[in-house]
Amino acid sequence: MSYFITGKLTNLKILKTDNQIQTLSISKSGNRKELLFGALFLIVISLFILDIFFGSVSIKASEVIRAIFTHSGSNFETIILKFRIPKAITALTVGIALSLSGLQMQTVFRNPMAGPDVLGISSGASLGVAFVILGFSSHLSPENVSGLGNWILVAASWVGAGVVLALIMVLSSKVKDIMTILILGIMLSSGISAIVIIMQYFSNETMLKAYVIWTMGSLGNLTSGQLNVLIISVSAGVILTLITTKMLNALLLGETYAGSIGLNVKLARFMIFICTSILTGTVTAFCGPIGFIGIAVPHITRILFKTSDHLILIPGTILTGGAVMLLSDIISQLPGSDNVLPVNSVTSLIGIPIVIWVIMRNRKYSGLF
Repeated sequence: MSYFITGKLTNLKILKTDNQIQTLSISKSGNRKELLFGALFLIVISLFILDIFFGSVSIKASEVIRAIFTHSGSNFETIILKFRIPKAITALTVGIALSLSGLQMQTVFRNPMAGPDVLGISSGASLGVAFVILGFSSHLSPENVSGLGNWILVAASWVGAGVVLALIMVLSSKVKDIMTILILGIMLSSGISAIVIIMQYFSNETMLKAYVIWTMGSLGNLTSGQLNVLIISVSAGVILTLITTKMLNALLLGETYAGSIGLNVKLARFMIFICTSILTGTVTAFCGPIGFIGIAVPHITRILFKTSDHLILIPGTILTGGAVMLLSDIISQLPGSDNVLPVNSVTSLIGIPIVIWVIMRNRKYSGLF
């Protein structure tokens, strides 16, 4: 009898020790995530400030500070307040929008290579913009639209992105192979590009030049009205993403499992598609098709936080996406030079190595999808 009691006490002691270890592990994990969030927040703030200081025009730090906090009416003040600060806000907003779009697509399709540009969503948004710019007006470009024209341009981009996204989803319901879905996305993107090329062929030289420059991607050509539309639309997309957090977590293990635990899969897909169309379409309408941010940033976030929980991934992706896009914008300014690179080329150079690395290490991430 005494042996039995001793055994129970021993088991209780072991159980207590295991609970203590588990609690300690959770505490350490929580502290690590809090530190990461804090570090990422500081990085975003630092890069935002650096983006204001760097540009094709060399301005002393004292002049930058004076332009922000005083109203001297100098040329430097105009550059800082009318160009650099709006451009930094645009970079932050674009990074958040594209990164969240990529995270949602990778979860819904359970595909680590899914993203707005790979699946043709950005191409669909570009087609919507092309119809407005090249198809219905001879005096309209993304740089000079204003008022209601901003919303028309954005709405056309939303529709284009949504149509392609719906087509991809219908095809994915018929074809289960991941690589086949990717190939279909690439084919759709190529077909859309062919339509745009035909439209370019019949457009006049002025609009053709404006459209080609737009496709290179730019963060610095937005008017104040366009920036307001961008911020409002992306904010709505972020709110929708936060609402769908539990839906995204349920979809991690597939639609069958999600349906078995009571999730309305059709409603979830519809909300996520609307959200992705808004985020990707808005960015594409004003800044052009910017590649690889949507694919690369969600993977960077997963590596940093070592989790697939969207309660952690969504805020982490917001901070990481903003930081990566701000860094890309700083690099594109070529600090110390008078030249400025298309931001699309910089994001590609940053994103491509990450995508290649993910492909080579795909087995390591198989448990996340």
